[in-house]
Amino acid sequence: MSPAPVRFFRAIGLGALVAFVYGLLRSARHRPAPTPSGAATWPPLVHEPVPQPRSGPVQFAATHSVESPTEPAAPAGQTWIEPVAGECPASHPIKGNADSMIFHVPGGMSYERTAAERCYCTADDAEADGFRQAKR
Repeated sequence: MSPAPVRFFRAIGLGALVAFVYGLLRSARHRPAPTPSGAATWPPLVHEPVPQPRSGPVQFAATHSVESPTEPAAPAGQTWIEPVAGECPASHPIKGNADSMIFHVPGGMSYERTAAERCYCTADDAEADGFRQAKR
């Protein structure tokens, strides 16, 4: 090989070596940590209304305790009744599913499509019977 290309490749190699060493030295140099300036002081871009806290599960008014003669009454010691024609009567509006042990309250997401196997007067009666409330 002639001396010109050899000198050229040596210069390139030496330049690459110098750049590598320079990069190592720069990365190893300890820089002081930036000082925190505290909380941000600029105003928000959009004024959003403050969300109101949610009150939890849906609460329903207590049903009347007077049973009509056409609606079945629960036997003594039993807190639930059988559905009438697949639907719960107005005196016992809470639908219980015995397979999943979940009860649904009126207005709940799955209330309309749930096939009632037991009907309860209150959510407390269903919970006392071992059921849990549907999450939606």
